Amino acid sequence: MSTKDQLTIGYAPTRRTVFSREDALKYKTLTLDKIKSLGYKTVDIEDINEDGLLVEEKDIDAAIKKLTHGGADCIISPHCNFGTEDIVARVASKMGLPFLLWGPRDEAPQPDGSRLRDSQCGLFATSKILQRYSVPYSYIINSRIDDPVFTRGINNFAAAANVVKTFNNMRIGQIGTRPGAFWSVIANEGELLEKFGIEIVPYNLIDVINTAKEIKESGDSSYKETVSYIRDNLKVDIDEDKLQNIAALKEAIKQVKVRDGITTFAIQCWTALGDIMGIVPCLANSLLFDEDIPVACETDIHGAVSASIAQAATFNQSKVIFADVTNRHPSDDDSELLWHCGPFPLSLKKEGIEGRVGCHGILDSEPSGICDFEIKGGDITVIRFDGIKGDYSLFAGQAKGTEGPKTTGTYLWIKTTDWTKWEEKLIYGPYIHHVAAVHGKVSPVLYEAARYIDGLALDAVEPTEDEIKGWLAGR
Repeated sequence: MSTKDQLTIGYAPTRRTVFSREDALKYKTLTLDKIKSLGYKTVDIEDINEDGLLVEEKDIDAAIKKLTHGGADCIISPHCNFGTEDIVARVASKMGLPFLLWGPRDEAPQPDGSRLRDSQCGLFATSKILQRYSVPYSYIINSRIDDPVFTRGINNFAAAANVVKTFNNMRIGQIGTRPGAFWSVIANEGELLEKFGIEIVPYNLIDVINTAKEIKESGDSSYKETVSYIRDNLKVDIDEDKLQNIAALKEAIKQVKVRDGITTFAIQCWTALGDIMGIVPCLANSLLFDEDIPVACETDIHGAVSASIAQAATFNQSKVIFADVTNRHPSDDDSELLWHCGPFPLSLKKEGIEGRVGCHGILDSEPSGICDFEIKGGDITVIRFDGIKGDYSLFAGQAKGTEGPKTTGTYLWIKTTDWTKWEEKLIYGPYIHHVAAVHGKVSPVLYEAARYIDGLALDAVEPTEDEIKGWLAGR
């Protein structure tokens, strides 16, 4: 389900008194109408003064009160004429939210040579004062309301604000400890809290398992529906008891999310679950991803962060996969295998192929719950949040699904422009083999979001940061 309606854009337009009031009022309305036409919920400053525009000192507190009360998650401040730079900058500084600067492109001077707005000129002034106040901000190139670059900029900024909102409210459920051999997923819980405010909520694996057993024994209706859904959509090559355990585990994790306000999970997927319940959670994870509840494998906390970022970047409109970066394509040097034992969302299964739930091929073929199916291709963005020694970065690369050999598990072959650049970044950066990925091109969203997350650097491979800037500017 899309979360677009859960983001509120604060609308704080501005004018300066020496330029046309009539034109400023005209563009205030036109711009707001355009933003609303794109499907966004807004809160404006219409009743803070006669014009509903930031103009003078007394407007600052009134605008902040209105925007805060309206639940603004980000601010857009169109310069409907030159604008009043100090008033705008002080509102932006006090609100502390993602902030977008833009002004409508000026028309030709009047027949007598006079100009009505000088919006572009005012943008240069305001940008300098925002920097004086150390306010991070985004910018849409000076353009007309109907220009594609304006729509692109609004959509990209809104998605970035959604990522920032998600990141700033992240609460990760850690179910069990990391597998002993997986040193690569070590995370610093204290540092994540201190640096980013990310909360880690630990859960004893046996407590979640006991909840699953209670659900199974109670014959809960949601649990029964999950069992039926699996049978209707996958070839089932495991016994009934194990199938029921998987469905019950899925429902138990969902209950924990609702009860404790968890954003995303990281789970100890082996070997304890196999020892106690005879299962691995791959299929349960697959079903949870389809319900917009990300679950990172092998208790990968940074992977859980990556998955939440990926999900927020599309307003939950594309399902997230959690994958290993596994093998280079046997005959295409620039293609790579995204794979994992079975947690890719079932809804992404490639059309016309049979999906299967079976037993694990690596763990002595015993635990039940892996899935076998290829997922659909198309544009896809690969994402990894990670860090080492206090430095954190966000890997981002865009690729396309491609053809490749059949394999077990859930998988997708992706084609890049130059895989060697990807591999070098993954090797030399603070990254591992785990990534999140989502259909669509969201690197520009991540570029914008990173601007507002102190201590996080974007590490873009394809497109590069310069290419992202060019795309946003319409170059």
